[in-house]
Amino acid sequence: MLPGTFKTVQESEVALSVLMLPSHSNFGGKIHGGYLLSLLDQVAFACASKHSGHYCVTASVDVVNFLRPIEVGELVTLKASINFVGHSSMIVGIRVEAENIRTGALKHCTSAYFSMVAKDDDERSVEVPGLIVRNKREVCRFLNGAKSIVHREEQHRASCDVDLADDAYRKDLQGYRVQVDLGPKE
Repeated sequence: MLPGTFKTVQESEVALSVLMLPSHSNFGGKIHGGYLLSLLDQVAFACASKHSGHYCVTASVDVVNFLRPIEVGELVTLKASINFVGHSSMIVGIRVEAENIRTGALKHCTSAYFSMVAKDDDERSVEVPGLIVRNKREVCRFLNGAKSIVHREEQHRASCDVDLADDAYRKDLQGYRVQVDLGPKE
């Protein structure tokens, strides 16, 4: 990859379709979330590797929203695209749809965001191409990715330095289903 290279979102898009089998189901008869996570990781890897031209690793699973259950016999399609790029990292957005192959009915089942990092042969992080965004949706996705990176960094810097001698933290806990029982004070 040449420094200063840019790619469009479409150049890295990946779609994977898989028929859901009984062996993919959980005890409730629905497709097991762990199986779907494995498929999500595969399609995120493929999309990020296609964009970067390098081997990629999963840095974090940022969000996975299981919106609707997937049934045995449905054809599941995972659609992945690059939403954001940093120096060596990329956020891959994935939409999962399930199709009843008898009726053609489609349902949006899962949305996920994976952070991937490109690596060279020595497992060092490597620069990835920039991203060319061409419409409002792509601009919004890029901006949301940038905001999520800033938010993640702020959370990482924030420490859990709570002064238990000062009851101010209790105000922050109001409205939550939590009970503080610190035991006897020594």
